[in-house]
Amino acid sequence: MLATPVLRALRERFPESRLSMLVNRGTEDILKWNPDLDRIPVVERASLAEQVRFVKELRQSGFDCVIDLTDGDRSAILTRLSRSPVRIGFNEEHRWRGLMYTSIVKTSSAVHRMERDLEALRPLDVEPKAGPLVLHTSPRDDEEADNLLREVGVGESDRPLIMFQSGARYWFKAWPAERFAELADRLTEAYNCRILVGGSAAEQGIAEAIKRRSRSSSISLAGRTTLLQYAAVLKRCTLFVGNDNGPMHMAVALGLPVVALFGPSDPSIWGPRGGQTEVLYKGLDCRRCFHPDCDRGDLNCMKQISVDEVFDAAQRLWA
Repeated sequence: MLATPVLRALRERFPESRLSMLVNRGTEDILKWNPDLDRIPVVERASLAEQVRFVKELRQSGFDCVIDLTDGDRSAILTRLSRSPVRIGFNEEHRWRGLMYTSIVKTSSAVHRMERDLEALRPLDVEPKAGPLVLHTSPRDDEEADNLLREVGVGESDRPLIMFQSGARYWFKAWPAERFAELADRLTEAYNCRILVGGSAAEQGIAEAIKRRSRSSSISLAGRTTLLQYAAVLKRCTLFVGNDNGPMHMAVALGLPVVALFGPSDPSIWGPRGGQTEVLYKGLDCRRCFHPDCDRGDLNCMKQISVDEVFDAAQRLWA
């Protein structure tokens, strides 16, 4: 999501080019209807034979330029194996991966990720220019979202919808379920709204916990949508409240007001960009938390964010 302004800038600068974006399997739908792309190849990580076939296809694609927006060794190797004559990438750690590129982008590690990605355009004489995130759904996605909302009993309601995104990649980046439940009750009482709880199939447990703990009949959609069906549901919502995760950026791209809850990640680097947003972040030194055992207990960064703070942020956006 955060790289879509790079695609827009490349399309504007090179309108006749064929533009591809290589992604991990499972994320390709985010770009499925992106008007700036011609092709979305997917990285193969299965059997050795499939990986060899993938590298062969990569070489045969005949790319004139490859821009590596990641900082991973695998992507650096794939960039070199593409045999492209122009290979642009980052090497802030000054490691061997810099040998894989013909141009190394110099940028500050403290800059926002979207702005960092845009700096990769300078070797192509493209002036970095921040633009909106791009996310589109199809009429079929919209129809399936409407069908799902009717199925859960909110399709014909004129009550506003609020989406909660309670899951996170790591447990210490997740706001507690009981606080989401209390927030659901307070928002429902204040605005006569309906609360939807999104998430993947793996996040059904926390979505159901919010539903059980709240008095306001929250509706769990966890595990019931594809990425684009979820995006289409978001388009029908009035507000998004969630942890630091991909759906937060999807909501921004679709123009929703967003209350973003940040723990160990720095929102100056990974926060929502554009639109109406409220970011809650305690700014603790959480470098020690990037492992499975955060030792702060009840003083950890997410538990320091109170329900009152989130409710007040939601009220400001609602106003």
